[in-house]
Amino acid sequence: MDYPRRSVSVPAFRWFAFATFLSVILIVLSGAAVRLTGSGLGCPDWPTCYKGRITTPWGIHHFIEYGNRMFTAAIFIVTAITFVAAFLRSPRRRDLIVLTGALGGGIAADAVLGAFVVYSKLNPWLVSLHLLLSLSMVVIAAVLYHRSKYIYGPGARADIRDPHFHTVAKLLWIPFVVLVITGTATTGSGPHSGASQGQLVAKRLPFAFSDAAWVHSVAAVLFIGIVVGLLLSIWHTSAPQALQLGVRRLVIISLLQAAIGVTQYLTHVPAALVELHVLGAISLTIGVTQFHLRQSAHDREPGTKKAVA
Repeated sequence: MDYPRRSVSVPAFRWFAFATFLSVILIVLSGAAVRLTGSGLGCPDWPTCYKGRITTPWGIHHFIEYGNRMFTAAIFIVTAITFVAAFLRSPRRRDLIVLTGALGGGIAADAVLGAFVVYSKLNPWLVSLHLLLSLSMVVIAAVLYHRSKYIYGPGARADIRDPHFHTVAKLLWIPFVVLVITGTATTGSGPHSGASQGQLVAKRLPFAFSDAAWVHSVAAVLFIGIVVGLLLSIWHTSAPQALQLGVRRLVIISLLQAAIGVTQYLTHVPAALVELHVLGAISLTIGVTQFHLRQSAHDREPGTKKAVA
């Protein structure tokens, strides 16, 4: 007996994409919490925690580290469900399937990289790569959620809102990537190694924290200067409202992130402010991604809430 194929509606898939997007954000924050609480070596083995067991006598650090692993597994399941939903979506779109598959692969790769981080005793280069890969997944998840709300594909509307801003949006990724890499290097040379006994256990990157912070601050000033320049340019042009909103968000997030960065440096890098700075990095990553996506106008998918494109 033949049964009809179950399908996932366009509005329903948007919520699958949103759940995946939110999950990826939470796993980045969870991973940062592992490092900032000194729980990176709470489980010296992988995928088990200690000599084939999921328990250790180490207490709170074990629960934080292994809890983060369980959270990663849960997020992988959420992404896998979204991947299946992309296949069942009606109408089916190849771009959504590819993005969801890439996100699942990224989560798996990040988990394996986490194993290398553990067995290398928190090698700072691998820890830095761990964060960069996580932020890359935030970009993919943001694109997935955005595309789940708009019509893409052959014959779909894709009007470039402003050719000059379209070029700037592409070039903006260069100073942003420099900003993220220098920020990661600053973290890798700072006091929070991820081990409960700090720098006595885990090595740091081979340059002074103050020097890395200075380079990162220069990259931050450059990036802020660019987005403020974009904001000033908008006042003298007839740029669409969607672009104006995107630039304003970038300016606000950049200034708040800079304020947090300066405060944490002057207060000797307290863990709570570092976690807040990581949240700011996630927000800025989403902001740059959305600004890039907003350069072209697309029609909304039927059944999704009307908003600024």
